[in-house]
Amino acid sequence: MGNTVSSDIDAIFSKVIQDKRISYEEALYLFEHADLNTLGLLANHIRKKKHQDNLVTFVVDRNINYTNICVAGCKFCAFQRKKTDKDAYVLDFEQIYKKVEELLKWGGTTLLMQGGLNPDLRLDFYTTLFKGIKERFPQVQIHSLSATEINYLSKIEKLSIQEVLKILKDSGLDSLPGGGAEILSDEVRVFISSNKTTTNQWLEVHRLAHNLGMKTTATMMCGHIEKPKHIIEHLEHIRKLQDITKGFTAFIPWTFQKGGTKLDYLPDATSVYYLRVLAIARIYLDNFGNIQTSHVTQTMKVGPIGLHFGANDLGSTMIEENVVSSTGLQVSYPKPEKMAKIIKEAGFKPAQRDTYYKIIKKFY
Repeated sequence: MGNTVSSDIDAIFSKVIQDKRISYEEALYLFEHADLNTLGLLANHIRKKKHQDNLVTFVVDRNINYTNICVAGCKFCAFQRKKTDKDAYVLDFEQIYKKVEELLKWGGTTLLMQGGLNPDLRLDFYTTLFKGIKERFPQVQIHSLSATEINYLSKIEKLSIQEVLKILKDSGLDSLPGGGAEILSDEVRVFISSNKTTTNQWLEVHRLAHNLGMKTTATMMCGHIEKPKHIIEHLEHIRKLQDITKGFTAFIPWTFQKGGTKLDYLPDATSVYYLRVLAIARIYLDNFGNIQTSHVTQTMKVGPIGLHFGANDLGSTMIEENVVSSTGLQVSYPKPEKMAKIIKEAGFKPAQRDTYYKIIKKFY
């Protein structure tokens, strides 16, 4: 059996090196049977071909979680609150404007806003807020609202997803983050987040956003109940959509974090598992230019190692983040100079980028 596995891996290896697209079955076989070094070698080979300048980017942004009131009830979330909880909140516009002003003072370019599914926040909350931000800070890129939030607004306003997206875009929304994807397999979603978007609904929001000329990112939260087949299924869904729309700017995987969640009984995902997922993503997503490694969930010790497993982006300086940190994980927010130093020490040329992966400042 060992020889068969070896020869099959050799055949897939050869295909990848020749820049040939691999199938779902081949990716699953590789993910399940190849050792970490083989996956890393292939992923690094592809990264070098796509990014021959050895450049690794990062963005200076702020993640404003405008409300923690949420009716979704996801099992993996420690951030959500009921409206009646003492620590439930909704930020007012002035608080948000102050946070955006601070972001720009720090040299930031991207405003990431995500919150819970709050029935009291209707479409006019977002349109008024986005218009207010653009009037005060026209240079900021509003990269906000997950597909789940868009889909929820569509339901409570009784409008089509396309209508909601168009109204938000006209109000100043520039692009969508990939939040709410978790694992794009309904077999997994029905267990961990049954009240949120289905796989097809998540994909449909992104497809419609792309059709309106909006860029989005694709994400994955792994390291909980999923099996290898679900990882590849997720990658297959976004690769297919990218073939059609070319609207995704990047793929960003991270691992589930325990602490005050209904899934705390699960074993911790290992860093080796994370690097395997990162590498197979670079190998399989041949139509994605950018793959991001997560220092937020993987720490600054493991995150930069991901740059040798297919990633070309170290993510964000994360001036503020409340969802992952609500699990009790100590999240560090490095300054741009520190991010640049870490990237240099990992053997790459650092540069600050914007939401669309345009280079703003080189640190070499």
